[in-house]
Amino acid sequence: MVKVLPLLAAIGASGAALALYARVEWPWSLLGWVLFVPWLAGLDRIESLRGTIAAAAMMAVAFVVAVFAWLPVMIADYTTASLATATAVFLLTAPLLEPQLLVYAVIRHLARRLAAPWWAAAAIGAGFYVGAEWALPKAMGDTIGHGQLPAAWIRQSADLFGVHGISFALLLVNEAILELTRRLLVRRQPGTRPLIPALAAAALLCSMSAYGALRAGSEPVGQDAPIGVAAIQANVSHYDRLREEIGTFEAVGRILEAHFALSAQAVGANDVDVLLWPETVYPTTFGTPKSADGAGFDRAIAAFVQRQGVPLVFGAYDAEGAAEYNAAVFLEPGRGDGVQFDVYRKTRLFPFTEYLPWPLDTPRLRRHLPWAGTWQPGAGARVMTLALRDGRTVRVAPLICYDAIDPAIAAAAVRDGAEVLLTLSNDSWFDYPGARELILTVSAFRSIETRRPQVRATPTGLSAIIDAAGGMVAVADANRPAILFGSVRPASSRTVFVELGSTFAPAAGIAAALALLVLSASRRRAMRHGGR
Repeated sequence: MVKVLPLLAAIGASGAALALYARVEWPWSLLGWVLFVPWLAGLDRIESLRGTIAAAAMMAVAFVVAVFAWLPVMIADYTTASLATATAVFLLTAPLLEPQLLVYAVIRHLARRLAAPWWAAAAIGAGFYVGAEWALPKAMGDTIGHGQLPAAWIRQSADLFGVHGISFALLLVNEAILELTRRLLVRRQPGTRPLIPALAAAALLCSMSAYGALRAGSEPVGQDAPIGVAAIQANVSHYDRLREEIGTFEAVGRILEAHFALSAQAVGANDVDVLLWPETVYPTTFGTPKSADGAGFDRAIAAFVQRQGVPLVFGAYDAEGAAEYNAAVFLEPGRGDGVQFDVYRKTRLFPFTEYLPWPLDTPRLRRHLPWAGTWQPGAGARVMTLALRDGRTVRVAPLICYDAIDPAIAAAAVRDGAEVLLTLSNDSWFDYPGARELILTVSAFRSIETRRPQVRATPTGLSAIIDAAGGMVAVADANRPAILFGSVRPASSRTVFVELGSTFAPAAGIAAALALLVLSASRRRAMRHGGR
């Protein structure tokens, strides 16, 4: 029989540790190595599968409350539902938001019943954990490895196995510390040997730190001369509301004027090679105007680029027939009065806002979800070549908002020759404590995995310049106009992660499943031999 109060206390302790860990700050990042220890100790006292599932569901609730406390408010704001309704949905769907916790708990339970050694159960459980995160992608793309961003050495191993490799290591150390604690509590009994799990945890931490120290201190191979990039944060947001207040023409004009002014200031004060504006900053199609006013705005943007003599990358829409796309427009000064432009179409759309997943996309459901968009996804990663004023060219990979959640898109672009990551996002919908920080953290790992510098532009923050090792070179204050200028060095080297892609998580899951099958078969053979 499960003692409820000790279990709730254990879940509460892990939840409290997660709340601090989710701040992604030093020294709270150290909690990642122990944050699940109380919960795992509680799980190991449960004998039944049903009890294990219940404990995992409770941990999922604690997890989302600790990490995503802002989500119910955002749901209520976006959908106009009551906060009570949004909170109820949030809590009830917690196991769906963090499904890997249920998978992890159940697999550990099965491994214990199969009498697996602690280290085998730990490895199998960790493999299923990251495998489940890969197979059951989560809305924010989060994993506990993201909390190691402040650890400059630890985070570098993401260029080997991705951020899921760090999550895997965190789980192994949590299990080792739990085993160490258990052996210390029964140290007077023969054969406990507490030194073994301690050495295992130390060896893993030391090897990751040593690798990270080497990688953090090395410069990626690439162009010798850096390029100057300016990200413009005009602090103009919620374009739909602005349009309702002052009309479409005035709204678009105000948005463009704010960005023109800051961009001209940036070019005048710095050696700017590329200007970057946020996602959907131009809230209509570029190149295929829908009206005479739209054509006039297109000409105004083109004339501005021609006057400044600097390439501009900005968010807009793109249309092809009846299909419309969230897009990044690459606009370059041309000869005479002309300009040259190309378009990247956003690959990863946010479900239930930018589109409805099939087969939910029906007229009946859309009547209940009037905010759901009808945008189409692009064809995948693209590499765009920009011609700079000094005659050089730079190959860049555009990532639009949710694209940065998917490590495969950045890796594919780098395999195709991208030297710099340019991220256009609109995080104004996530104006809640911890939300924009989470998005920035997830984006930063794309730079670590690919060893590419990254420039992020958002309307209200957090715009940032991130170096190839994941360091925050500059971050603009939220909800303030800002010009974020920095020199970034284009890189051409490839990492293990770029070559292999996101294979670690599925491979770990498959290996763990095979190991569990082997354990099960061994257990059955032992039982048969024991019965003779």
